[in-house]
Amino acid sequence: MGAQKGRDLLLKINNSGTFVTIAGLRTKRLAFNAESVDITDSDSSGRWRELLAGAGIQRAGVTGSGIFKDLQSDELVRAQFFAGNIPTWQIIIPAFGTISGAFQITALEYSARHDGEVQFEIALESAGALTFGAA
Repeated sequence: MGAQKGRDLLLKINNSGTFVTIAGLRTKRLAFNAESVDITDSDSSGRWRELLAGAGIQRAGVTGSGIFKDLQSDELVRAQFFAGNIPTWQIIIPAFGTISGAFQITALEYSARHDGEVQFEIALESAGALTFGAA
């Protein structure tokens, strides 16, 4: 994958079967993590650590910050957070693919300076298996 414009990485939330782009995000981050399961014992070769393949918990986290630019995405995100729902999201990475799956909004923060715009930060945690579709 060659260099891409950061603004082309999109975060979308499912709204009754239609994915709505969360408008105004200036920064976005997607992180995948997998826990390891250590199975090292006294017979391990050279006493090097051994890990059990496929046994750890996998998860993904998404964070973003920016300014809300449209009423629809603002209301949708806020309603999902306060209802405690776990909607389906899409993270579109240009020239790479689309990650889809259930994510819970684990943080929704608003901030502002007296001489600036209202900003928000959002954090999502995966809540099930994710799918990947290549671009």
